[in-house]
Amino acid sequence: MKKLFLAFFVLMTAAIGTKVSAQATYKTAGGLFIDAGDGTAVGPSIKHFVTGKDAIQGLLLFGSGFTSIGAEYSYNQRIRNAGGLLWNIGVGPQVSFGHGFTDFAVRPQIGLEYKIHDVPLGFGFDWRPSWRVTHGSYFDGGRFGIAFRYVFH
Repeated sequence: MKKLFLAFFVLMTAAIGTKVSAQATYKTAGGLFIDAGDGTAVGPSIKHFVTGKDAIQGLLLFGSGFTSIGAEYSYNQRIRNAGGLLWNIGVGPQVSFGHGFTDFAVRPQIGLEYKIHDVPLGFGFDWRPSWRVTHGSYFDGGRFGIAFRYVFH
């Protein structure tokens, strides 16, 4: 568990020092993330653009009887003539801990994100199915993510 937290911390620290190009509408943002579907998990998240189109996101989510830690890569692209609106697609691993279990999942996602012009706020909505690969493979296609973020820079 400590090694997982250490790896996550090193990855996030390395990413924060990199340069972002003109494609992204911000460099780093953090806030509340809601993972909804059959059951809901809520917690903090941080998203950082390592290039103008490539971003990483870290999630720490709390649900009823479990805690999940996730890291994701996403490719982000502006939508022409739509201000701060981006579409994105990505994937990443997620580990969930509960009463007597540890599950690993793959979390693909596709969605939209909007950064309000001249205001340090952003919002996101993703379709993010979950494919659990431990304790019997299980695919849950009815999962969605909602992000409310404060833009640091």
